[in-house]
Amino acid sequence: MNLPNALTVFRILALPFCAWALFQKDGQDPTWQIIAWSSFFIVGMTDVLDGRIARKRNQISNFGIILDPIADKAFIATALIGLSILGKMPWWVTAVILIREIGVTILRFAVIKREVISANRGGKLKSLLQNFSVGFYILPLPTYLYLPRDILLGIAIALTVWTGIEYFRNALVKK
Repeated sequence: MNLPNALTVFRILALPFCAWALFQKDGQDPTWQIIAWSSFFIVGMTDVLDGRIARKRNQISNFGIILDPIADKAFIATALIGLSILGKMPWWVTAVILIREIGVTILRFAVIKREVISANRGGKLKSLLQNFSVGFYILPLPTYLYLPRDILLGIAIALTVWTGIEYFRNALVKK
């Protein structure tokens, strides 16, 4: 167990607290919304940290290669499903994003013996936009920010679908 892997495990173990904070007072209390957002933010930052530390210290491990994408998917799934249950995120958005995320994860495991499919620039940008846009649904925003928030989510969804298609197309071409 090295520091990057410990951060990945922490990310997974912290998600129940993030969900609990999200659901406090039916997700309507601004103080709890900020606590939930802050919790998700801290957990999200550990994803950035673990990758940088692993590369800098040359601590990339098979454990991390497998667990990090799972932690990423659990992170976004916790936020999306929680927001959909609270009625703050349409279920179709949750479905589109999670189908893509699960599909790409299954694809990665299916081809892991012949290659490791790492996140490309599009995938990293997709994650960044997903995290920011979903974060704006957690925060107590004034109504005049709903349109920019929704536009950002639309861009994140488009990039989610596009990068998912790209992963599958590239994997099928290599067979």
